[in-house]
This record gives sequence, structure tokens and C-alpha cells, in this order.
Amino acid sequence: MSTTTPPGWYRDPSAPHLERWWDGTAWTGHRRAPGAPGAPAPPSPGGTGRARAVVLTAAGAVLAAAIVTGAVLLGEDDGGARARTGPTAAASPAGRTPAPSAPAPSPGGPSVVEDQLNGVTFPLPDGWTRPRYVAREDVVMTTDGTYDCPGDGGVCRHGLVISRTVTDTDETSPRILAEQDISDAAADAYDRDPVGRKPFGGIESHEVVGSGPVAVAGRAGYFVRWRVRTAEGPGGYVQSLVFPSSVGTESPVLVRYVFDAGGDGPPLTDMDRITEGIRPAGDADTGGGVGSSIGPSD
Repeated sequence: MSTTTPPGWYRDPSAPHLERWWDGTAWTGHRRAPGAPGAPAPPSPGGTGRARAVVLTAAGAVLAAAIVTGAVLLGEDDGGARARTGPTAAASPAGRTPAPSAPAPSPGGPSVVEDQLNGVTFPLPDGWTRPRYVAREDVVMTTDGTYDCPGDGGVCRHGLVISRTVTDTDETSPRILAEQDISDAAADAYDRDPVGRKPFGGIESHEVVGSGPVAVAGRAGYFVRWRVRTAEGPGGYVQSLVFPSSVGTESPVLVRYVFDAGGDGPPLTDMDRITEGIRPAGDADTGGGVGSSIGPSD
């Protein structure tokens, strides 16, 4: 799922203590301290502002940008830390801010995507592709193609998989982190976008359709899956999956799945296939999945 994000200063995905200028289609090299007074917008490259606007308008017809994000939480306030990445509003909500993962093409072939930051690889099922024209740097893969969102406007995708590292919290329990994240994941995907629009008319209800322990890349993880119903469109399924990284400080890895419901959405079995196919980078034999034996967590 994605909607077009307008040009502006947003939190820098690669340096969360700074803001970075998003020109409407890509990150630029302009950075500043958050809320710096009087900082002008960087000049638009490639001609006058009018010409630039025409270019961006034409590009917006065929290019998808940032994933739908929102600050509206579902149900009760769980009191837990929040995980959000950019481009989002410059004034970030309090809570944890995950370091963005940086998915990159894998030398192992076109059927695998490598998340170098978290030291894992993801299988690329049929109908999925590496992210193109997506502003967020933590998107691992998307379904092929875009469509007009059924609500307030924007361009959407039928499926997204997002990978990030949870860093700004002392909590390490995969279960707690997954249960805390799922409402944010649903709101980001199906409620409001960064400029307050409701691409799906807003979320009307949700139900838990799955949760439990899961082995991921030989590590003990946990997942929570919701079915979300929206005012417009078929709604969708959102899953938060958390497991310890096998590299570095073993910070928890958070993987979000966003699948449209209905005939145009990807099959739910792809969630399980992707989870089962996650591997430590360079280790093709260590897998997992729901029902698999749980690997060591330390």
C-alpha cells in the first residue's frame, strides 16, 4: 500500500536526528536540524517551479511513493513503544524509532532479496518485486503494479513487506513487541496518510485472525495477524512479526506484512511462505515458520 507523499522536510531514514528534503519522488541531499527556523525549501532541480510541478504531476500518474502511514491507533491504548519511519511528519510522536533497514539486491539471484542491515534474506514469490519508486527505505518488496486508492486519493499497492530494526526500546520480547506494533501497522497501512487523507475511508473494525510463536531464520519469534475492514475497498490483512537478529547486538527485527483482501490482493499463503523462507545472510539451510521447531534465542 502506498500513497504519494508531497515535497517537504521529513525525518531522515538514515539519520533520524536530522530532517531531509523529500522532493515528491525521491530523497535529496539537503538536510537540516529538526525544526530549524527559517530553513527554505531547497530549489527544485531541472527548471522553474511551474515546470517542476508539471513533471511531478505526470510522474505521479505512474509512480508509487510512500506507504500509507497514520497516527490513529486502533482499539485500546496499549501504552507500548511505537515504531515509525519516514517520510513522516517532522514532529515525530514519542516512542521508539526503529533504525531503517536497507534492503538491497542479493547476489544469490532474482528470487531473493537481502536485508543487509539485519543480516537476513527474504524469498521473492511470484507476483512480487523489489521496491521501485517507493520513498521508504525499509520496504523489502512490493506486489507488482499500483492502483488508485478507493478513498481520498493517492496511489496504492496490493501488498508490501517491510523490515526494520527496533532500537529505541529496552524491550526484547518478540511477543510483547509484536503485540505492541500491530495497531500501528494497521493504522499506517489502512487509516490515514501523512497529510491526513484517508485512502481507504478509514478503519472501521479489526479482528485477530492469528498469533503465536514462530521460528524465523533459526530464531524464536512471534507474530500477530489482523483482518482489517475499511470504509472503502475490501480492507486487508496486516501482520507484525518480530524475531532476534542473528548479527551485531541481536536487536529485534520487526517485519510488517500488508496484504489487500479480495481477489486482487496477494494470497495469504505468501505471508507464511515469506516467513518460512527468511534466512540468515549466507546460510541457505536455516529456515523456520509456524509449527517449526523454535531455534535458540541467545
